[in-house]
Amino acid sequence: MKEKGRLDGRVAVITGAADGIGRATAGIFAGEGAKLVLADVNEDGLSETLKRLKGDGGDAVTRITDVAVEEEVRKLIEFAIHTYSQIDILCNNAGISGRLSKLEEQDAGDWRTVFGVNVMGAVFGIKHVAKHMQERRYGAIVNTASVAGIRSGAGGNAYSASKAAIINLTQTAACDLGGYNVRVNAVCPGLIETGMTKPVFDYAREKGKEEKLGYRCELRRYGEPEEVARAILFLASDEASYITGQALPVDGGNTASLNLPGMKF
Repeated sequence: MKEKGRLDGRVAVITGAADGIGRATAGIFAGEGAKLVLADVNEDGLSETLKRLKGDGGDAVTRITDVAVEEEVRKLIEFAIHTYSQIDILCNNAGISGRLSKLEEQDAGDWRTVFGVNVMGAVFGIKHVAKHMQERRYGAIVNTASVAGIRSGAGGNAYSASKAAIINLTQTAACDLGGYNVRVNAVCPGLIETGMTKPVFDYAREKGKEEKLGYRCELRRYGEPEEVARAILFLASDEASYITGQALPVDGGNTASLNLPGMKF
């Protein structure tokens, strides 16, 4: 694996690494010289990610982790420090979409499940890595939010609310940790082809409407996981050393308009 070196000597923990944006981020981080601790509940997907990294010469270990369970996240952080002696980067990427249904048909369990993974998973990750990063006076945390957290129309109620919460958590955590030289930022992906969005893509292709995917974006297309991963790399690297508390849309221009490409009046 050819290393470009932007993450030489760094150790990164990436949750949701079994596929999609997490897997793409792992590949790009490894290519930049990082040592990786990869976590997910999907054991088969996580093994496949590790296999690909090892095949390219990457240095990585895995741990099955349900980020909605605080004790499992605490043990993940301990495992990473025990394995590599440090954590420089935490990518809170694990997430679920939840059920797509009318608000009046949703119950409390639907909301608790989505918030448990999408919000509390990030809360637990930041909570348990904070002391370590504070003591070292160095760290970069990147949360995966969504354009759904910025405006409606990109996800269900619980999912959208959870991603809005992640954006605010990013800001408040950045304020809490900034004095220790620990930066906290978020990426807000638009429509990206991943395991989570597979039903959307499958449906469009089944109906012969693939060309409609991403048509509401200014770039008139959907995105690839690697395009989000490159933004995560930037925010995690020292190239973004003076950036914290920000939520960066990676959405083909979707949030730059009113979902009406070309209509700016």
